[in-house]
Parts: sequence; structure tokens; C-alpha cells
Amino acid sequence: MFPLSQDILSRTASELGIIDIATATIRQIVALSAALEKEANERFVHLELGNPGLPASSVGVEAEINALRNGVANTYPAINGIPALKKAGSRFVKAFMDIEIPEKAIIPTVGSMQASFTLQLLLSQRIPGRDTILFFNPGFPAQRHQAKVLGLGIEQFDIYNFRGKALETKLEEILSKGNVTAMLFSNPNNPAWINLTDEELEIIGSMATKHDVIVIEDLAYLGMDFRTDFSHPFEAPYIPTVGKYTDNFIMLVSGSKIFSYAGQRIAVVAMSRYVYERKYEFFTNFYEMPAFGDAYIFGVLYTASSGTSHSAQHALAAMMNAACDGTLDFVKETSEYGRRAEIMKRFFIDNGFHVVYDMDGGTPISDGFFFTIGYPGINGKTLQSELLRHGISAITLASTGSEQEGVRVCVSTLSNKEDFDILNQRLKAFRNEH
Repeated sequence: MFPLSQDILSRTASELGIIDIATATIRQIVALSAALEKEANERFVHLELGNPGLPASSVGVEAEINALRNGVANTYPAINGIPALKKAGSRFVKAFMDIEIPEKAIIPTVGSMQASFTLQLLLSQRIPGRDTILFFNPGFPAQRHQAKVLGLGIEQFDIYNFRGKALETKLEEILSKGNVTAMLFSNPNNPAWINLTDEELEIIGSMATKHDVIVIEDLAYLGMDFRTDFSHPFEAPYIPTVGKYTDNFIMLVSGSKIFSYAGQRIAVVAMSRYVYERKYEFFTNFYEMPAFGDAYIFGVLYTASSGTSHSAQHALAAMMNAACDGTLDFVKETSEYGRRAEIMKRFFIDNGFHVVYDMDGGTPISDGFFFTIGYPGINGKTLQSELLRHGISAITLASTGSEQEGVRVCVSTLSNKEDFDILNQRLKAFRNEH
């Protein structure tokens, strides 16, 4: 029965080995909320884990089934990707971002998580003395944890106070130290759902070129800035990308959210030709492969797995081609998240909360997969704890590297009136208590 006592919350967290729920991983919070559900004998409102809340694309499912029936399950896939996916990936990036990527530089990975882990490793080796990754915060906590696991240097800053021209000054301050090898950010942003403006992307691109830094652009939520219709392949407006402003870029394009294909762990790395072909002395000596792209595929990625699921590659190729052909409108399908966010934001605001990261260059942020909320007079750690007591599970902004007080809300698991009513009732109960 909600609200739970603080004693039950503290005891359950301790039993799960969670030292501090404010800095716990997303999966730890999922485990905690599941245990608390049993204590309360009521289901939680789960706002913590970004599982897709839409059915997997039938185009991908059918293509994967057909591939399995045709016998791919008994054969290792080529580590650099099946030809159909390499061609489809290059076509997809051209269709929706107007960026030319050679087919050889489209490389499948076991989700973008594997991509960011293996890329950070290789990027830390390319130039002696450059072993540091710069993270734009708030960001996906797992990616900073990857750098920590790899023993890499971490630079980071909260973008909240560095939008527009202020971003250039901040990047110059950090990159001029000479220890940063790569910058990593998501756009749209997880967790804040801010979208970098063209001015900001141009600043990032020019700084990357000036300081010889590679940009890893995580496009997990590609095209989901629903303020602009990006649904028409090979037609403007195209989805904004730093690739318009520098050759020093690597894109991560995942099937998890845009095609609701998270369970099959499939993504592609899309490198610029310049990044792929650039040669480094360390790679020659260590991997006996001087080119960055070759060292990545055959030197690093191969050691992380024996290739990416053969059938899932066929699925992603089919979904990308259908999107390019205009027969699969992934932007329209995922716009459902915008509808859910609009409803949920209204509930939070009506109950005394506020959106923390609320603007893009003077324009209110888009409604989409995530948003961030705070409550007057309550810090992020206490807010998370009190929401948990009231049957609402979320992660703190502190766990995402943010310096602001609040929590992240994921809209994907709430889909019907009953779900929304339960959330609203619990927010009202929270407000009555506070």
C-alpha cells in the first residue's frame, strides 16, 4: 500500500546491495522497484527504464524470420557486416540526414552500447597522451560507466548553462588542454530531450576539427524531435547532425527505439570516410592495421563478439530500406511518444512540478521519449526517494551527470488511460504529502 515507509525503502535497497539509490544504475533501480512492488502488493509506475513502448516493426520481424528459415543461424556473419545492411545503412543515412557514408564504413554492432564501448577503447589509443572522453551532460549513464570500466579519463560538463555561443567558450576551455580524444553526446538528448541547434552543432564540428577530436553522435532517438517533420526520405528538412560541420564524426544508429527493435540488440556505426581511412602509428604497431576503420572492425570489434546477430542484420537492413522507400514511417509511429509526454508533463506541472531542461535556443523542448522534472524545495535524491515511496520509479539527474536537481521521466511504458490515471493519482498523493 502506498505510500511505503522510509524504513521499507531503505531496507529493500540494502538487501539488494544498493549503497545509494541516487547514484544507482538504471537496472538497479528497476530491481528495487520490482522488489518494492512485492512489498506494496501494487504495481509501480515505471519511468526509469527506456524500453520501447511500441510493437517491434513487423518489417524487421518478417525479414528476420525469413533469414532464419533460409539458414543463417548456422553461419557466422562477416564481422564487418552483411552486404545488404552495409548498403541499406549508407542509403538510410543519406535519405534522412543527407550525409554520404561509404558502405565499408557502415558496421553492425550488438546495439549502440557495444558500439560506444568499443569505440571509446580504440579512440583512447589513437594518439599518445589522448585517453580522455568528453561527455556532454546530462547523458546516458552507462556510457560514462563504460569509460570508467575501461580506465579512461573523463571530462564532462552540464550543458544547462552552456547553450548557444556559450558552448564554444566551454569547449575551447576543455579541448585546449590537449588530452581529449573524443566527444560523446546524444541528440535528441537522453535524459533531457534537448535538441542541439544548428548553431551548436556547427560549434561542436568546428571545435572537433580545430582540436583533432572525434565526435561520437549517439542517434538513438533519430528523427524524434517532433517539432519538425523529418519523415520524408531524400527530402528536406533533414535530421540535424554534426556531420554537416566536420569530417571528424562517427554516428551510432540503433534499431532499438526508431524501430522498437531493442530486444534483438542491433545497431550500426556509421563513420565518415575520413575517420575510417585515417592512419595511426599506434594501430600499425599494435594491430598491424594502420587505418582506424580496419583496426576497429578486425582489431577491437572482433574481440568483443564474433559478429553481430546474422538474422538481426537482415531485419535492420529491411527496416532501413522500407524507411528509405517510404513504406515504413518510423517518425510517425514513434510520434506516439510525443503524445504521451504531453499528457504526462501536464500531470506533473498541475501537481507542482516543473520541467528542468525546458528550452532549446529560446524554444520549448519537444515532447518525446524523455523529459526531466523537479519539485520546489526538494533535491533530486530526496525526490527520487519520495516518488518511490509513492509507487513511481525514476532515476536522478545526478546519475546522468547533471548538476541540476530532479529526476528523469521516460514515457514509454505508459500507454492507456488507466496508466495515466494511476500516475496522476500518485502525483496528487505526493503533492498532498509535500
